[in-house]
Amino acid sequence: MEQETEKNLMRQGRLTAMVIVGSMFFWLFAQWIGLQFGLAGRFAILADLITLAALFWALVNCFFIWRKRQDFKG
Repeated sequence: MEQETEKNLMRQGRLTAMVIVGSMFFWLFAQWIGLQFGLAGRFAILADLITLAALFWALVNCFFIWRKRQDFKG
């Protein structure tokens, strides 16, 4: 049971890390595309909001992983 819980927490941590990295790549790519094609500023703001939402999700998920590890320890 303990190993299964630890594996689940590790899987959640990897998913969170992939979301953080992916959102940063998305943001950089969106900024580059915006400059290349001369898109309006509202598209840059949309990309910023999408990235912020992903990073907020990752922050909340990190908190829940931390809490589960604290409960698991003691």
